[in-house]
Amino acid sequence: MKVLHGLEALDPPLAQSVLTVGNFDGVHRAHQQILAQTGLTAANTGGPVVVLTFEPHPLTVVAPSKAPRLLTLPDEKLRHLAEAGADITVVAKSEPALLGLTAEQFVEQVIVRRFHPTHIVEGPSFGFGRGRKGTPELLKRVAAGFNCEVHIVEPVTLQIEEGETLMISSSLIRRLLTEGKVRRAGLCLGRAYTLIGQVVEGVRRGRTIGFPTVNIAVSEQLVPGEGVYAGRVALHSDTYLAAISIGTAPTFGGTRQQIEAHLLDFDGDLYGERIQIGFERRLREQRAFDSAEALAEQLHRDVEAVRRGPDQSQSQGDAGKAQTQ
Repeated sequence: MKVLHGLEALDPPLAQSVLTVGNFDGVHRAHQQILAQTGLTAANTGGPVVVLTFEPHPLTVVAPSKAPRLLTLPDEKLRHLAEAGADITVVAKSEPALLGLTAEQFVEQVIVRRFHPTHIVEGPSFGFGRGRKGTPELLKRVAAGFNCEVHIVEPVTLQIEEGETLMISSSLIRRLLTEGKVRRAGLCLGRAYTLIGQVVEGVRRGRTIGFPTVNIAVSEQLVPGEGVYAGRVALHSDTYLAAISIGTAPTFGGTRQQIEAHLLDFDGDLYGERIQIGFERRLREQRAFDSAEALAEQLHRDVEAVRRGPDQSQSQGDAGKAQTQ
């Protein structure tokens, strides 16, 4: 995939492209469905599959207090877009001049002038232009004047076992992660939610009770809700099962949240390494134990639960399946 940074890098402008525009944070199943339709359309027209995305998230410019924590870091987002079928991704810089364009101006001055698309593919909730006032209907109307056809892809939903249906979106995934429902978030993403960070020095308390952990520092990504999780840690080309803890170490009266993982069947020093922690399912909530010995006993049970794999009785409340409506 070719990556262009800045709209000014489109010199000369593209021609005959099949375009999709969005933040694409998470590159989740709904985004993947849009990219799949973009690819099918491009296969019929012979044009490239082109993605226009934005960095940083536009809300960090227009409403910093409302800017969300990221699901994917910029480099990871580009990798997932390539995997989803993008031929060219243009990363536009989120700045007031661009974000202040009206919806009509955005179509004419950015989409048409820079990309000359024959087709545009978007989701049903696509909003664009100043204040996100632009709608799919407006996009269809304005684009038609430039001989460009707009395709709106049906939503992708998560069907919950109790009968509840949720439309997959980045905001839904953020809510699920905040609630600790990492399995449902993974179903929406099409993969386990993953934190990426550098291993930093902790208080080394885990070693004293037989469960050494790696602690990571994250900056822009959303951290799941406090709890103990089963997952995997990726280091270079190796992957290890892991029991993951997010919390303040309440047994020891801690006050600062930590993200730490106990890697099964691993012995080594990872300080300074950049690792990926994938969350597969929630095992239990955080709580204070009466003693370090009682905590160690529970950690033994947690590790065994990780080794056993998913247990239906424990994970039932976090179940669901994704489907396209």
